[in-house]
Amino acid sequence: MAKRKTELIFVPGPGIGHIVSSLGMAERLLDHDDQLSVTVLVMKLPITPFSDTYAKSLTASQPRIKLVSVPQPKFPPLDLLKKCPEYYISTSTDNHIPQIKTILQDILSTSISNSVQVAGLVLDFFCVTLVDVAKELGLNSYIFLTSSAGFLSLMRYISIRDEQDDSGFSKSDPDMLIPGFFNHIPNWVLPAGLLEKELGYPTYVKLATRFKEANGIMVNTFAELEPRLIESFLGNQTPPVYPVGPVINLKGQPNPSLDQAQWDKTMKWLDEQPESSVVFLCFGSNVGFGAEQVKEIAIGLEQSGHRFLWSMRVPPDSLCTSPEEMLPKGFLEKVDGRGMICGWSNQVEVLAHKAIGGFVSHCGWNSTLESLWHGVPIATFPIYAEQQLNAFEMVKELGLAEELKLDYGTNCHLVSSVEIERAVRSLIESENDERKKLKEIKQVARKSVMEGGSSFIATIQFIKDVMTENM
Repeated sequence: MAKRKTELIFVPGPGIGHIVSSLGMAERLLDHDDQLSVTVLVMKLPITPFSDTYAKSLTASQPRIKLVSVPQPKFPPLDLLKKCPEYYISTSTDNHIPQIKTILQDILSTSISNSVQVAGLVLDFFCVTLVDVAKELGLNSYIFLTSSAGFLSLMRYISIRDEQDDSGFSKSDPDMLIPGFFNHIPNWVLPAGLLEKELGYPTYVKLATRFKEANGIMVNTFAELEPRLIESFLGNQTPPVYPVGPVINLKGQPNPSLDQAQWDKTMKWLDEQPESSVVFLCFGSNVGFGAEQVKEIAIGLEQSGHRFLWSMRVPPDSLCTSPEEMLPKGFLEKVDGRGMICGWSNQVEVLAHKAIGGFVSHCGWNSTLESLWHGVPIATFPIYAEQQLNAFEMVKELGLAEELKLDYGTNCHLVSSVEIERAVRSLIESENDERKKLKEIKQVARKSVMEGGSSFIATIQFIKDVMTENM
């Protein structure tokens, strides 16, 4: 008897990192089952105008992934983005629901005539309110969490805590013991939005309470990286959790604004540097520092005496038109030959380069996994969202990163040149337990996604459960 063709519908969050991870997970599922196909509903926000371009470039060679652009609704005022990014993104996503429901109805009606069974929706963290639409249309819903198992445990903790006390979080709260963590969690490493009681905290509660309604949760991690946290999800807890990572796009993210000539120059410079001699600084695609913080980073790099590649972004409200204009006067001349400034960078390609010996990172989860995959030591500089929790986990829980800062996003303290210099020196000069652990976890990460590995098995189990639930 021929196996029935089955389709999953992915609804990723509108952020570029979320889209890249979701498409990577979709491809991995297709690699495991040749009767499976995927449709991806792509939302485009004012803050992510190139999301559809990214998605098309990433799926050009995969005929079993179909992209559908979701018509744009009315968006909340952009000033809410600065006040509370989580609220802005969640509300913008919810505003797409009528259009998404119409698209889903069309897909369902077409699938019947094509003898394809739609097995369910695979939802991003920001899209979990679509569980209601799935139920209405008779579909199962699953979550693909682009963050860590630590963040999943925090979301479960939020849901349970709010049922007992809905007053929210405060900077004066005592440290929390969240299931799966060894250490108590200080409130200053929570996502800053959780401490914003008017919009942020209600948004997190709204999303967290829907997790338990999903039929299963895939997490972009691997069991050997977060064993205690993964174990805390086992047993009779629902829904089931599948650690299926690391899901990494090893080709890197495309970028329509790439200056190819500048990028070729950057890679040529890297090729000329000694092995493990360069510190790479990159803080995500949306982060541009003010002049004061740029000055401190620059002085720290100069005083360290080490080679560096600094991926700089110019803030939207800056009067400068290029990263170089933001640097202290004379800085480029002082570091000539041992340092390079670039705009956008292909982060995965840089981290894979033999010249890279350390990474000063904002600790976004994609960046963290990419660094682990390539065995590059991290110094933590978290800025927003769950990055502070990621940094705390990497430093305090797992011993896999160097602490530069853990609370920048909450307290907005200036990171001094002295701290930058110390971190850069430590990344390049130290041969410590962290570096030994990184070499081990690099190999474990790669084995986990190979046949017989923990994430390989979890992916197979997820597909099996999806098919069983839809028989």
